[in-house]
Amino acid sequence: MSNLLNDRVAVITGAGRGLGRAHALEFAAHGAAVVVNDLASGGEDPAADVVAEIRTAGGRAVAASCDVTDEDGVAHLLATAVDEFGDVHAVVNNAGILRDHMLVNMTVDEWDAVIAVHLRGTFLLTRAAARHWRTAHKSGEPVSGRIVNTTSPAGLFGNIGQANYSAAKAGIAAFTITVAEELRRYGVTVNALSPNARTRMTATLFADTMTAREGEFDVMDPANASPLLAWLCSEEAGDVTGRTFTVLGSKVFVNEGWHEGVVTDLGRRWSTDDVAHELTDLLERARPAMPVLGTADSGIVPTSQSVVSEFAGDQRRPLERTGAS
Repeated sequence: MSNLLNDRVAVITGAGRGLGRAHALEFAAHGAAVVVNDLASGGEDPAADVVAEIRTAGGRAVAASCDVTDEDGVAHLLATAVDEFGDVHAVVNNAGILRDHMLVNMTVDEWDAVIAVHLRGTFLLTRAAARHWRTAHKSGEPVSGRIVNTTSPAGLFGNIGQANYSAAKAGIAAFTITVAEELRRYGVTVNALSPNARTRMTATLFADTMTAREGEFDVMDPANASPLLAWLCSEEAGDVTGRTFTVLGSKVFVNEGWHEGVVTDLGRRWSTDDVAHELTDLLERARPAMPVLGTADSGIVPTSQSVVSEFAGDQRRPLERTGAS
């Protein structure tokens, strides 16, 4: 396709299926050498399958099956990139799992597992890459490091039935803007991508929205987000950092994040009477909050009967897992 990523080495987690697979194929098509990370289980090795696909097309790739929540495993990922291809230039934190339930039905283990894979995993790999690039920078070597973290509309706006996932993805968005400032000095950019895409979970959970229609542009194809990601990891994107982007089919949004918004200043400490008097006016002048996904106001509501049942009662739905965020 192009030479956009020639001579660059990328580590992509959760790259065996869905979004991660699409990213790995896109990077390889633009000339990058790719370390494809995903967990092998049940006799399946999706990372190896993606590597075979890339190599068949003439690209360079190796598989690395390790757990992103494990510090030694993450060190192995970086070492694989350096040992196999000589360096690492880009890191894509995409690995993720789902443990969806309404809050009242969610277990501590379900909470901890999602926070660990998404938030801890993003932290560990980002820190490992940052240390690698800081060492290079201090040695006087030129650094062109790129980190792209995967957040989600669930993290930016909330999503019914995903308190754990939404919290993790919101944490990743805040982590991104903080780390972007910390790593700027080393020649490293840090951005976040919020893709709207069909995955193994969303294909059934939001079936009406996610279904591809014959003869029409596939708005929810996971590959729609990959070109933006590839460009963010290129040399051309050296001035773009601390940003969060949403991709929805043919649309790319630059998310604006939290702003202080409207204000009332009384020039003194507020009393509870002041709050009762002033807050209504303040809220009326404020921009309305974005509707939480999964609600009628959002226009995107679950069609899976197992999820709908949790609104009406206490029935638990089966756990689901995805290798893409």
